[in-house]
Amino acid sequence: MELRMRASCIMYGCMHIMYVSPACWQRQLSHPSSFLNCSSVFPKAQKNPHALKSFFSTPKFLAIAFSLADRSSSLCTLEGFDFTSASESAKNPSCLPTCELETLHSTVTPYVAHSRNDKAIVKKTLRLYNKYYLHFLQEQGVCEYDGKRVAKHLDLKKEGVCIKRPDLKAISKMLEYNEVLYPIKRFGHLPGIDVGYQFYSRAEMVALGLHSHWLNDVDYMGESYSKMEELKGYTFPLAVALVLPGQCQDDLEDIVYTGEGGNHIISNKHQETPHADLALKNSMEQCIPVRVVGGHTSDENSLKLYTYHGLYNVSECWPAQGVSGFIVYKYRLKRLQGQPKLTGNQVQYSNGRSSRVPIKAPKLVCLDIAQGQEDVCIPVINTIDDTTITGFTYTKYNQVFSNLSLPTNADGCECKGNCTNPNTCACARLNGSDFPYVRSSGGRLIEAKDIVFECGPNCGCGPGCINRISQRGIKYQLEVFRTSNRGWAVKTKDFIPSGAPVCEYIGELRRTNELDNVADNDYIFEIDCWQTIKGIGGRERRLGDVSESVTSQLENDEKSMPEPEFCIDGGRVGNVARFINHSCEPNLFVQCILSSHHDLKLARILLFASDNIPPMQELTYDYGYALDSVVDNNGTVRTLPCHCGTPDCRKRLY
Repeated sequence: MELRMRASCIMYGCMHIMYVSPACWQRQLSHPSSFLNCSSVFPKAQKNPHALKSFFSTPKFLAIAFSLADRSSSLCTLEGFDFTSASESAKNPSCLPTCELETLHSTVTPYVAHSRNDKAIVKKTLRLYNKYYLHFLQEQGVCEYDGKRVAKHLDLKKEGVCIKRPDLKAISKMLEYNEVLYPIKRFGHLPGIDVGYQFYSRAEMVALGLHSHWLNDVDYMGESYSKMEELKGYTFPLAVALVLPGQCQDDLEDIVYTGEGGNHIISNKHQETPHADLALKNSMEQCIPVRVVGGHTSDENSLKLYTYHGLYNVSECWPAQGVSGFIVYKYRLKRLQGQPKLTGNQVQYSNGRSSRVPIKAPKLVCLDIAQGQEDVCIPVINTIDDTTITGFTYTKYNQVFSNLSLPTNADGCECKGNCTNPNTCACARLNGSDFPYVRSSGGRLIEAKDIVFECGPNCGCGPGCINRISQRGIKYQLEVFRTSNRGWAVKTKDFIPSGAPVCEYIGELRRTNELDNVADNDYIFEIDCWQTIKGIGGRERRLGDVSESVTSQLENDEKSMPEPEFCIDGGRVGNVARFINHSCEPNLFVQCILSSHHDLKLARILLFASDNIPPMQELTYDYGYALDSVVDNNGTVRTLPCHCGTPDCRKRLY
């Protein structure tokens, strides 16, 4: 019977699989010293038996598994490594703390949790991609497509070519500036990308390097990779990742993929095996695991999703007759053990936060807390206890306190209908002669700014103007729900794309120094736009230049204002924003906006999506408290623990 040996090791966070084919094993079994001449076994140890022994003793070697269909007594010792004793020890896995028995049809792979830093870098890279994407989406309005075909390898720099593919342009820019996270193809899991991670376009995967083709199913290493020292001895091409477009199978442990092969119908002459098919075949023969991503469309909103399923072994390959008589190649992929389980239901929106406590039957506290004031109903659900919301009045607009008067309305632009030309629109000139939004998905902010100037009541444009995006109210289905340790919270029932406005923070507009019992009020939002631009109190200023009108305000305010002069009190009167919790890893960000007037100290406070947010995920933003910044009436520092539960939690809210 045939013998097969597979050695699995994890080096530098990336799993490598060395494979000895049955034929090679049989040829070399009687001559152990020549065993190392097999090009598919331990490339660095070729013609050096001592290197193999050294490899097994190095700390980098974490696990080795022997799969023996016939544990022959003829197994012998190779330069100090006793295969016979290893074979006997395989009968009792407990004798091998770093080794484990492996069958021909399964592979046990250690799954290592990703570090907080890895996940933060992934999130930062995706945010950078989304920023580029929205920038190019904005340019698309003035760029006419000339009908030329999109280059396969993202060569978008041809003179005179204007392509209506902002996603590909974003990738091209990231490649140009070396901003793709993992530009060199590699085997195994990628740091920071958990099993179940979801993507909303193929381009996002390219930006990370999870799958470097925006169109093809199979991503593979070509012959050029054979020149890399650590990959010498492998047969190329080798598949590293596979996207299953439109496939959402119930059994995610065993998947059959139909490849890209075919034959000519008329001549019945078989085509040469495509590189993608050959790459999968080579991965099967050399036992190289392949990253698999499943693509499917959500039933709720027809949104295209891609979910990372994890690592799979290509276990079988066979030709079959496909549509119109073409010969296609089919591949059976089996999911490696030791990875987090992933079911068909989890594939839908696996990034949503799940409850960690037992829940009872849902209780509808209120059908619509907004009482019809918003364009959408906002229900209140309690599955934890019998608590209801009392002492609170919902309002859609800020209520100005009696002793406070707002500045007069600013002069507006002279545009008619909709603002279209940023060079002639007076409001766009305040934003650096550009519109801060794109119309995609109902309107999205391209990137966070110190301040955004929108069109106001004295402008000639109408409510459909692109520069009035934040004034259109709540458009996404939100729900207030009860948590076990953080009071009330808010989640979205819709998918929210990055840059989309979620809601404005609404309440009573008041002077900060006139608040009563401020230490006991957790619903006060200080309007600190001026302080943020100045960088006062450790506030982190955003990138980008401010307009001349803002600069003049900063220069005219000679007297330093360490604390905001005005605030929004959502304690008694407010909207759904007052129920949104803090998180040390939020998915919303705060944006100051001026529309009716241009006084920084009275700017509107909007919450925008910082990432693509899947349905049923809780909405959070960083409250921005500095530690030890809250004191009571006696001057004693107050502390409040943070229960956001994120890996980077600071443990204290203030």
